[in-house]
Amino acid sequence: MNKIYNPNNKDWKTILMRPTQTVADIEGTVNNIFGEVQKGGDAILAKYTQKFDGVDLNSNIVSQEEISSAIASIPEDLKKAIQLAKNNIEVFHAAQKTSRVEVETTNGVQCWQEKRPIQKVGLYIPGGTAPLFSTILMLAIPANIAGCEEVILCTPPDKEGKVNPAILYTANLCGVTKVFKVGGIQAIAGMTFGTETIPQVYKIFGPGNQYVTVAKQIATKHGVAIDMPAGPSELLVMADDSANAAFVASDLLSQAEHGVDSQVILVSTSKEFILKVESEITKQIKNLPRRDIAEKAIANSKLIFVEENQTAIDLINEYGPEHYILCVSNEDIFLNQIKNAGSVFIGNYTPESAGDYASGTNHTLPTNGYAKQYSGVNLDSFMKSMTFQKISSNGIKEIGKAIELMAEAEGLQAHKNAITLRLKSLE
Repeated sequence: MNKIYNPNNKDWKTILMRPTQTVADIEGTVNNIFGEVQKGGDAILAKYTQKFDGVDLNSNIVSQEEISSAIASIPEDLKKAIQLAKNNIEVFHAAQKTSRVEVETTNGVQCWQEKRPIQKVGLYIPGGTAPLFSTILMLAIPANIAGCEEVILCTPPDKEGKVNPAILYTANLCGVTKVFKVGGIQAIAGMTFGTETIPQVYKIFGPGNQYVTVAKQIATKHGVAIDMPAGPSELLVMADDSANAAFVASDLLSQAEHGVDSQVILVSTSKEFILKVESEITKQIKNLPRRDIAEKAIANSKLIFVEENQTAIDLINEYGPEHYILCVSNEDIFLNQIKNAGSVFIGNYTPESAGDYASGTNHTLPTNGYAKQYSGVNLDSFMKSMTFQKISSNGIKEIGKAIELMAEAEGLQAHKNAITLRLKSLE
C-alpha cells in the first residue's frame, strides 16, 4: 500500500485515482454478442456457454430436480444462517414501504402519488471463484416485497453444467420465478431481448465483471433499465487511535479479496495507527486462501495520513466510497458531514461484512464514485412512482386561466384550446 503524507494537497483526484480498466474493446465485444443473441436466441446462448464456460447444455433452464437436490445438499447450519440474513433483510426493506401521498394543491385540484412494482426483473449472479448467493437475498427479497410479478435469475454453470447449490437454495427460498444457466454478456443480452426460454425483462440487477458491467450499460440502449453503473468493489476506512488496528486491517482485507481490481483506502489522523494497520495487514494476509487476489488489490490501495478532520471529510466526500467504515472517537462530526457514500458502517463492531450478509441493509451499492449521484439498491429500486390527478369543475376554474396564458406564451394553441373549451362549457 502507498502511504501519502500530504494533508495540504487538495488534488484528491490524483491521490484517490481508482484502478484503470485495461480490457481492450469491451464495448465492441459486447455489441457483437448482443447482436447475435438478438437474432439467434437460445442457440447463441448455447454457443457462448460452451465457449466461455466449457460446457454443452441440453437446456439452460434449471430443473425442479436440480433445485431439490441443491436444497438437500446445503448443511443445516448454513440454511439457518441464510434464513437469519433473510429475516433481517426483509425487516429492513419492508420498513421502506411508503403510503400514498395525496394533496389538494388548490381548491378542486386533487393530486396524488402511488408506487407500482416493476413487473419483470432480471437478476444476474456471478459464479466463478465466489458464487455470490448473498446477492440473491439482496435483490430477490426487495423484488418480492415490492410485488414484482416475474423475477428471473441468470448465473453461469460450472464445467459439469451445474449451478452452485447455495445459489439454487437461496433463489428458491427467496421466490425467484426461474433460474437459467447462462452467464456473462450473453445472459445480459438474453434478459434484454428475450429468447425462446428467457423472458425479456424491464430492469436488470446484479454485479459482474467488466464485461457484464458494460453489457448492462449497453442494455440501457435497448430500452432496459439497470440498477446502477458499477465498477470494482471498494472500501474506505476513516479511523483514529480509538480504533482497533487488527479490526481495520481485517476490514481492508475483506474487501481486497473480492478481486484484483478492488481498492481499499485507510484515512487516519494518526501516523502511528497507520503503521499498526500496515503491520496487521502483512500478518493477516499470509493466512488468506485468496491471498494472491488480495495482494494485487492491496497494490492498488492507499494509506493516507491527514492532520485535521475537515481535510479527511473533504477527501472522503470527493472519493464517494461504495463502503465507508467510520471508527473515530468523535464520529458525529463525520456523520453530520458525509455527503457521498454508498453505505456507512459505524464503530469498532460494525464490519463491512455485516452489511454484505446479514445486518439487513443492501450490499448492492454504487462504486467508482457513483455514490455522488446514485443510491444503493433499495425497495424503490423495484418500483415506479406514478402520479394521478382529478380536477373538478371548480378546480378547472381555479387554474384554467393560468394554463391558457402559459400555453399561449409557449405557442401551443391546442393546449390552450383544451382549457378554453372546458371553461366555456361552465359559463
